[in-house]
Amino acid sequence: MRLRTLPLSTAGIVLGIMLACAGHQVSWYVILLTILTTISLQILSNMSNELGDWLSGVDGDDRNGPQYSMQEGGLTEDDMRSCIRIMVLVCMILGLGMIRASFKTIFCIASESLVVLGGLAIWAAMHYTLGKNPYGYRGLGDLFVFIFFGLVPVTGGYFVASHEIDFWTLLPGASVGLFSVGVLNVNNIRDMETDAANRTTIPLKIGKRNAKIYHTVLIVLGWVLMLLFTVLRTQGLLPYLYVLTAPLYVKHLTGVWRLDSKSLDPMLPMLVISTFIYALLAGTGYILQ
Repeated sequence: MRLRTLPLSTAGIVLGIMLACAGHQVSWYVILLTILTTISLQILSNMSNELGDWLSGVDGDDRNGPQYSMQEGGLTEDDMRSCIRIMVLVCMILGLGMIRASFKTIFCIASESLVVLGGLAIWAAMHYTLGKNPYGYRGLGDLFVFIFFGLVPVTGGYFVASHEIDFWTLLPGASVGLFSVGVLNVNNIRDMETDAANRTTIPLKIGKRNAKIYHTVLIVLGWVLMLLFTVLRTQGLLPYLYVLTAPLYVKHLTGVWRLDSKSLDPMLPMLVISTFIYALLAGTGYILQ
């Protein structure tokens, strides 16, 4: 399940729900089902990615980073396919349950729109590295991560919880999305040597140094957008609670620039946890203002 990545998947949805809770009453079971749906989609994505990388030969013995189940021989290809089928079913049940709990019916425009969005999320989770033409092997992973780890969970989570569309939530959504792309970018810098023969990523296109510059832009721009949202949409100092995480991001960026590719792995969980805390503090400050 790659548990160390799960806080990243929940960061956006937690922030979106907390932004909604600041001005609306949200049922605890809607919150629970929304978070569980998000986590199930992340697990589906992780399992699909592992199978796709295994089939393409990306996850060989020379790969940097943690060893996964298929590499270790703990799961066979058929085992993983069965796990993926189960997780697709889990995602569908939880997603429909979330929509039903929030809107009381599946048969309305809002619910049906979310069903379509959920279908796209399942497709995106499965086809990053899996399928005949996976988008992750064509350098499109950054775009899909930005959308489905940032814009969709924050703005979509806000909509599920509040039944309202607030376009201002696109700013914190973009912020979390940029940090999520940063996680992918660090992963791709780390794996440049083993990825070169099998896939195309942004670091492979622009080179290691430019990939680190790109990474710095992702982090800085993410902060700028969140600060812009806070200045324009809040009052007082409490909404700036997330600024307490700034030293973690500085430490992360320092590590990305100083470490070589093979030593970058610790920078991934650092950015994941930093983003989760950042989202939690941003949502808390917004509620308390």
